[in-house]
Amino acid sequence: MKSAEIRQKFLKFFESKGHQIVPSSSLVPHEDPTLLFTNAGMNQFKDVFLGFDKRPYVRATTSQKCVRAGGKHNDLENVGYT
Repeated sequence: MKSAEIRQKFLKFFESKGHQIVPSSSLVPHEDPTLLFTNAGMNQFKDVFLGFDKRPYVRATTSQKCVRAGGKHNDLENVGYT
């Protein structure tokens, strides 16, 4: 099974449970000067969590593209094992 198929099955499973499929946002967050790149799947919901934005849904599912880079909690050598 290809990764695109796994991603699609993941999204469809949560959609069947009442979640709204939200497309992946850009790797370079153009409207957030606090981020150089998307480093987590929840970045696109930041304004919702901070109370600045309201979405027409309460449950969401996404397969967000993100950049993994070294840092304080570097786990790059563990990617793909779990």
